Amino acid sequence: MYGGHVSIQTELNTITSTMGEVSSRITALVELEGTSMEQDIYTELVAAERSVGTLLRRLNRVATRLS
Repeated sequence: MYGGHVSIQTELNTITSTMGEVSSRITALVELEGTSMEQDIYTELVAAERSVGTLLRRLNRVATRLS
């Protein structure tokens, strides 16, 4: 599927950038709207925020190993 190291690195960078944006948007929701949310929704968003953060760290580790 990929033509080599550079293509994989480029794809990982794109995915990581997109996930970073998603993470920022979730964090903004939690921080700006958290007090007005139902507790169960807030809890789920915080869990999603943590999961995305974990995913970003893992993707960054892979990208670092490829560079």
